Amino acid sequence: MRTFRQRVSRVVPVVSVAALLAVCCSGTSIAAGMGSATTPKLAGTWSGKYSGPYSGSFTLYWKQTRSRLSGSIKLSNPPGKYGITGSVHDGKISFGAVDAGATYTGTVSGRSMSGHYTSALGVGSWSAHRTSS
Repeated sequence: MRTFRQRVSRVVPVVSVAALLAVCCSGTSIAAGMGSATTPKLAGTWSGKYSGPYSGSFTLYWKQTRSRLSGSIKLSNPPGKYGITGSVHDGKISFGAVDAGATYTGTVSGRSMSGHYTSALGVGSWSAHRTSS
């Protein structure tokens, strides 16, 4: 039969490891749930250019709620202003202009973003920079 001291000496390391794991895991969960450290702030106006099957210039007007984006895009070709929705996370952006029949993917870094778009006529490239917040 074990003495009280032997039982305690075996239990204390197990409890210590369990407590350490609980603290580490809860910190990771908190950091993962915050989102702001990995979600770029895009709300505001952005100006850019695109080339490929369609070429021209555009202006994006973004509203942002955490990683979700909404707003409008004004295109020079095909001309018009179209509603857009999308998302951004870890520097990657994805959005679509349904009425214009285009989807956009790319990356964001600071005050600039760039990537590719897909339309019924094919694939092209785009880039933009922030003009106001």
